[in-house]
Amino acid sequence: METSTLMMIFFIIFLAISIWKIYAFLPSKQLSDDDTTKEAQETLRELMIKIMEKNSSEIDNKKLFELMISDAEFNKEKFWRFNQNKLNNLLSNYKQEAKR
Repeated sequence: METSTLMMIFFIIFLAISIWKIYAFLPSKQLSDDDTTKEAQETLRELMIKIMEKNSSEIDNKKLFELMISDAEFNKEKFWRFNQNKLNNLLSNYKQEAKR
């Protein structure tokens, strides 16, 4: 066999092995603390609305964040990545849906 043919065969073999190894390490099932699912976002949204209704006075984002993470319904194990930026995204999505 020619050298170029052998090189092409080995390239294809090693490419297949590489793709298989990458696929083997990708997560295939949902993690228990995945807070990006629609259900998790809906849970956070409901908690946010509940706190906003309970504190009917105008509260700022920082106070809302503190009230949310200190609430009894807030699951700290599941939403351990929840931060001020995620709250801002949640608020902007809520306001966009309210305009519709």
